[in-house]
Amino acid sequence: HVQLVESGGGAVQAGGSLRLSCVASGYTTWRFNTAWFRQAPKNEREAVAGIETDGTTSYADFVKGRFTISRDMLKSTLYLQMDRLKPEDTAMYYCAFGMYGDNWHGWSSVSTYDAWGQGTQVTVS
Repeated sequence: HVQLVESGGGAVQAGGSLRLSCVASGYTTWRFNTAWFRQAPKNEREAVAGIETDGTTSYADFVKGRFTISRDMLKSTLYLQMDRLKPEDTAMYYCAFGMYGDNWHGWSSVSTYDAWGQGTQVTVS
C-alpha cells in the first residue's frame, strides 16, 4: 500500500515560485499514473497536472505555461514546479497515485487515483 508525503508549500507573493514534492513509499516498482490536485475552501478538488506511467504529461488550462510536473523514480518523488503564481492558485495541494492498468478514468479524474497525500498549503498574496 503506497504512502505519500507532500512538502514544499508555503506563502509567497504573486509572481513568485514554489516547488512541491511528494515522496512515495510502500511499493516495489514505480508503475503509477500520478497527478497533482488542489482544493480551495468551498471549491471542489480540481486536477492541476498529471504524468502517466509512460511519461505523458497533462496540464489544466489555468496552469499551462506556469507549472511543470516531473518525477524522479530513483528518488521515489513526484514534483510540481509552480512559477508566476497568482492569488487564485491559493489552495491545498494534494499528490495522487493510481496503479497503472487500474481504474483509468483519465488523468484529471479523482477516480483514477487510490492513494492521496495529506496535502500541503499554498498561499499566494
